[in-house]
Amino acid sequence: MSKYVTANEAVKVVKSGDRVYLQAAAAAPTILANALTERAAELRNVEVCHLHIEGEARYANPELADSFHVNSFFIGANVRHTLKAGNGSYTPVFLSELPHLFRKNVLPIDVAFIHVSPPDKHGYCSLGVSVEATVAAIENAKIVIAQVNPQMPRTFGDGILHVSEIDYLVEVDVPIYSHDVVPFSGEEEQIGSYIASLIEDKSTLQMGIGSIPNAALSKLKNHKDLGLHTEMFSDGVIDLIENDVINCNYKGTLRGRVLATFLIGSKRLYDYVSDNPFIEMKESSMVNDTARIRKNPKMIAINSAIEVDLTGQVCADSIGPQMYSGVGGQMDFIRGASLSQGGKAIIALPSTTKRGESRIVPFLKQGAGVVTTRAHIHYVITENGIADLYGKTLRQRASELVRIAHPNHQENIEREYYELLNKM
Repeated sequence: MSKYVTANEAVKVVKSGDRVYLQAAAAAPTILANALTERAAELRNVEVCHLHIEGEARYANPELADSFHVNSFFIGANVRHTLKAGNGSYTPVFLSELPHLFRKNVLPIDVAFIHVSPPDKHGYCSLGVSVEATVAAIENAKIVIAQVNPQMPRTFGDGILHVSEIDYLVEVDVPIYSHDVVPFSGEEEQIGSYIASLIEDKSTLQMGIGSIPNAALSKLKNHKDLGLHTEMFSDGVIDLIENDVINCNYKGTLRGRVLATFLIGSKRLYDYVSDNPFIEMKESSMVNDTARIRKNPKMIAINSAIEVDLTGQVCADSIGPQMYSGVGGQMDFIRGASLSQGGKAIIALPSTTKRGESRIVPFLKQGAGVVTTRAHIHYVITENGIADLYGKTLRQRASELVRIAHPNHQENIEREYYELLNKM
C-alpha cells in the first residue's frame, strides 16, 4: 500500500486522548495541523505540543477547547491567548533538555507531524529549516506523518531521515514561512555597536532573530575569523559568511562548520542553506549543550530580556505572572559562554518599552520569572551603554544598571530601589 495519502486521510490516525507533536518554527506542518482541526467534532482531549511555530494555529481556537489543548514549550504569538482562555498550558524546559523529555518517556508522543523535503534517489528526506527536538519526537512517536514539500531546503546534519521512518506522506507545494529583514532603528543600531565592541576576532557567535542581532552583525564587517554556534540564525549572517568574516576556523565544536538547530529568515536564507555543507543542523540537545558551547574559545552569547532588575536578575519569559515566550536556550548559552575561555555573556535590550516604561527596574514585577539569575549575568547593554556586572557587589551592580537606564527613569529607579531596601 502506498504511503502517499491526502492530509485528511493521514490525520485519521489521531485518536481522542493522543499527544501530537508539531515540528517547530518555519517548518510548522500547517496543512496537517489544519486537517486535524477539521476533525474537531470527532475528537476529545487531544494535546497538541510544540515550540514556537510560524503561521496560523486553528487548533488553538478556544471554541475547540474540548477537542484540543495546546502545550507550548516556547509560546508564540499565535497561541499566547490559550493560557488565559484555558485551552493552553506552558511547560518550562531548557531547549537543550526538550529532546530528553521524549526519549525518557516523560512526555510520550503518539503522533508526530513533520515537514520534509522530497525523498532523494536513495530515499532520504531532510527536516530542512527546523531540527530542534523533532528527531527525538520521530524516534519515540507511534506514528509519523510528513508534509513532503519541494520548497523545503535540504540541510545537512541530524535532520536526514529515510522514508522508511515515515508512516504517511502528504505531498504539498507551499512556501516555507519567512521573515524579511526589518531595518533597525537608531537606538537598535547603537545597541548593535556596543555589542560589536565586545566581540574580538576569532570569537564564536550565538544570537537570535530581530533588529538588535542584525544591527550587531552589520558592525562586524571588518572582523576576522568569526564562528557561528547558535540556536538559530537569520539573513544577517549570509554576507559575513560570503565575505569570509564568518569561516568557523577557530571553533572548538564542529570546527569549519556553522552549527544551528533551526532557522527563520527570508527566501534568500532558505536558498542559501539548501544543499550547503557549510551549514550543519543538529538536534537542540547537542547545539544547546553547555559542555559543547564552552569548548568554543571566545564564545559570545547575545540574548534579550523583557526586564532586568538592579541586582542583575533577568526576566525573559513573562510580563509579571503572564507568560509571554519561554525559557528557550538563553541559559544554555549564557552559561556556556561564561565558561568559555575568553567568552562573554550579553543581555541586550532597549532601555524602555514601546510605551516608554523602563526595562531596567528596581525590582522585577510581581510574579515575573527569572530566566538568567543574578549569579549568571555578565554584560547588560542598552542604547545608553554597557554595564559590566561580573564580580560586582549588589550596590555596584545597581550603579552600573542605573547608568544604562533611560535618563528619564534613572533617578526614580535608584530611589525606589534604596527606599525599599532601607525599609527592610
